[in-house]
Amino acid sequence: MIEIGAQLPGFELPDQDGVQHAASALGGQYLLLSFHPLAWTGVCQRQMKALEFNKDRFAALNTKAFGISVDASPSKKAWAEAMGVKETRLLSDFWPHGELASALGIFIQEKGISERANIVVDAEGIVRWVKGYPMPEVPDIEEIFEVLSGLDPTE
Repeated sequence: MIEIGAQLPGFELPDQDGVQHAASALGGQYLLLSFHPLAWTGVCQRQMKALEFNKDRFAALNTKAFGISVDASPSKKAWAEAMGVKETRLLSDFWPHGELASALGIFIQEKGISERANIVVDAEGIVRWVKGYPMPEVPDIEEIFEVLSGLDPTE
C-alpha cells in the first residue's frame, strides 16, 4: 500500500457521468480517495452514501471526496441513481483495469478488485494518511474527519 509522504501517481478517471477527473487538477484541496471493491454491494453502498451524506462536512474541511472502484462508468451511474448519490463523484478505475489501484498497491490481482481503503492526499499530491479495511467493514467516517481536522495545511 502506498505510504504516507509518497507522491500520488498521476491519474485521469471518468466519474459516473463520464466526466474526467485528473490528479493534476487538485485545485488547492485535499482529496479523499475512498476505494471500495465493487458497486451494488451493501457495505460499498453504505461507504459511498456516507460520503454523500457528509459532503458539506468535507467541503468545510476543503476536501473533495471521491468513491473509486473498478466498475465501469455506466454501472456506477446506475448505482449512484439507485442510491440517491447526486453530488459525490464515483470514479471508474475500469480501464486499464485497476490501474490506479495497482499504482497505489491496493489492487487484488486474483480477484480483479481493489481493497477497501481510504487515502487522504494534500493539494500538492502528497499522501497524508492511508488506511485499509477488512472487506466486510464500512470505514469509520468520523475517523476520516478526525484526520482531516488534524492536518496542517501549511505542511
